[in-house]
Amino acid sequence: MTRKDSRGYNLYVGEFQRKDGRYVYSYTDRMGQRHSIYKKTLVELREAERKLKRDYDDGLDPSKSKNVAVNSMVETYLDTKHNLKVTTKGTYVNVYKSYIKEDFGKMKIVDVKYSDIKKFYYGLIIERGLKATTVDHVHTVLRPAFQMAVRDGYIRTNPTDDVMAEIKRSKFWEKPDRKALTIDEQQAFMDIFRNNPEFRGWLPIITVLLGTGMRIGECLAIRWDCVDFQNRIIHVNHTLSDRPDEFGDCSKRMLPTKTAAGTRDIPMVQEVYDAFLMEYEFQSVLGFCDEEIDGFTGFVFCTGEHKALHPGAVNRAIHDAIDSYNEEEVLMAADENREPFLLPSISAHILRHTFCTRLCENESNIKVIQAIMGHADITTTMNIYAEATREKKQEVMMNLEGKIIIRPERSDS
Repeated sequence: MTRKDSRGYNLYVGEFQRKDGRYVYSYTDRMGQRHSIYKKTLVELREAERKLKRDYDDGLDPSKSKNVAVNSMVETYLDTKHNLKVTTKGTYVNVYKSYIKEDFGKMKIVDVKYSDIKKFYYGLIIERGLKATTVDHVHTVLRPAFQMAVRDGYIRTNPTDDVMAEIKRSKFWEKPDRKALTIDEQQAFMDIFRNNPEFRGWLPIITVLLGTGMRIGECLAIRWDCVDFQNRIIHVNHTLSDRPDEFGDCSKRMLPTKTAAGTRDIPMVQEVYDAFLMEYEFQSVLGFCDEEIDGFTGFVFCTGEHKALHPGAVNRAIHDAIDSYNEEEVLMAADENREPFLLPSISAHILRHTFCTRLCENESNIKVIQAIMGHADITTTMNIYAEATREKKQEVMMNLEGKIIIRPERSDS
């Protein structure tokens, strides 16, 4: 005999109504475990049953996924991501602990919808004051974790899809502007280190950075046995990092170059040769670096305590030097009744970008430029080349003003 509820509606197999009026559907999962779904109305219960059937038809296992938190999925993703560099994995772990773990990460993955991700990302920007580019790093961690949940059969679709695309179209997205120094800015910048006693000790490393285009980590990883004075070649084969490792701890590490293309030989121009020679003469008097990092010794650029420099120390020196110059330039310009020539705030990476721009302005062989810069993808080189030559073409055409006769005057006959 068919069972009915209190209103006379037929109840299917597995359905029944409790004394308090609530409806229950009981079923056995694929592992033989019993589960029950509770709803206030029969309509809601039937909808839950249809969803359950759809989940099983699609290979999902709701009984397992309902207990899996976002934190658990992110940690599983990070634990199984074995092809990441130590520094990259350390960055991911730091992002997870800083922005995901304590709040959003406690949600169950089956409960997370597109709107939840959107609310979370915009909350990081508006309420916590993060830049949209930082939120993009959060997305870099969350999206593959949810994609793993899709492949593991916990959820049907990835709720993070298209959220960052919307943010990148919003007013919050500011594409990082890595603009190279102009020649005049470059001259003023170098004059700080040549002429200001407070910053003169930084002249060798600033000259090498601006004269080779090395990444800051590559430059700080240079040892004296990498500097071939006889053949005027720098052998780039490692990078010095002080980013968090996979456990979130910061320490100096000697790592392979960013890509295979990063391992390269860079010829020395005279200014760079002189800078290395100057540094060697300094250390011959004051003492060489005595720090050992992952078995490597003899680092070229070191502190007064004979320890290898941190990348952050170089960037702070650049920042302080520019601040000092700009303050003095404002006062001098006021005294001389002119507009001040101020320098933009830059990092060591902008020196690399500036070198590449100067190289593109004076060399047309893209493959040669790519090899010197250590770009793994030639598209990176071509983008910088296009930008550099665009400005150079404008300058050339302006210099031709009045020098090309396009339509000669007709003489009267």
